[in-house]
Amino acid sequence: MENIDERLELIKNRISDKDFLSNKGLSNEVGFHFFCYDPKHEMRIRNYIKNLKYDEKIHIIEYDLYRIFLDILESKRVLKNVASVEEKKGKEYLLTQIQKIATPDAFVEKMKYDNHKFGDVVILSGVGKVFPYMRSHNLLENMQLHFFDVPVVVFYPGEYDGISPKLFGKFIDGHYYRAFNLL
Repeated sequence: MENIDERLELIKNRISDKDFLSNKGLSNEVGFHFFCYDPKHEMRIRNYIKNLKYDEKIHIIEYDLYRIFLDILESKRVLKNVASVEEKKGKEYLLTQIQKIATPDAFVEKMKYDNHKFGDVVILSGVGKVFPYMRSHNLLENMQLHFFDVPVVVFYPGEYDGISPKLFGKFIDGHYYRAFNLL
């Protein structure tokens, strides 16, 4: 199904289904799901998520990875120095240094929410905006211990074949075998 609007229409029914919300039928796997889309639809996706959060039948907990990323850098007091470090030391050095600070554990710590209740759905957005500093497969691996009891939907600008997410349809984002395609 190619039409993004038709695919988005299917999401609400899927994530409000009682079996989905209770992670039934997943063979004891964590309830992590990818909703893949063509990156050209990014603005449509952002608007959809914003509107979905107003639906009173579904309790959406959105984590915008880019906002979390900025929060991590700000809390470590390095955000204002990023541009000058890149200029002086180069992109590779900056990438290495930021990945030491903005680790998967640091992201999970900012997202911790231990009072999950039936009906909650966690949405991860901003995946493309944090590349290459954070890779989705690394983040999902670290989320498993804390988000095992709530369905997680990754809005992913790319493709997922059940083994490897491919960001923007170009960059293999590592291997992650535990997620399912949402639709």
